[in-house]
Amino acid sequence: MGTRADFYVGRGEDMRWVGSVAWDGYPSGIAQYGFLRAKTEEQFLEGVSAMAASRNDFTPPEKGWPWPWADSGTTDFAYAFDGDRVYVSRFGDDWVAGDALISKADGDDELPSCGSAVFPDMTDIQSVDFGSRSGLIVVGY
Repeated sequence: MGTRADFYVGRGEDMRWVGSVAWDGYPSGIAQYGFLRAKTEEQFLEGVSAMAASRNDFTPPEKGWPWPWADSGTTDFAYAFDGDRVYVSRFGDDWVAGDALISKADGDDELPSCGSAVFPDMTDIQSVDFGSRSGLIVVGY
């Protein structure tokens, strides 16, 4: 199974979903695109666009919500640009500052919460993908 990630602008029930990836969605897996340290919405969206252009597991909003769950509370990682920074939530846990997460060393204490993670219900645009964008591995013999 892949490490899935969802990307948003804003936080809360009115946040705007800008896409998802099915593989390597953990912070170090997407760090090369530079948007985890974005200070503007434009920088964040440019980084997400660069990532989308270089991968075949990216799902844009026009293809529909790719997961069989209703919101990002079940997704491995959610990233949201809000104000002047990127926030990260893992499996629906509280938001933490993305730049603090990047610079956190193994063994450090918990990062301070930047608010409860609340996500919009995506069932109205759900279009579950079991292909290359799903992160699903099927083994048979």
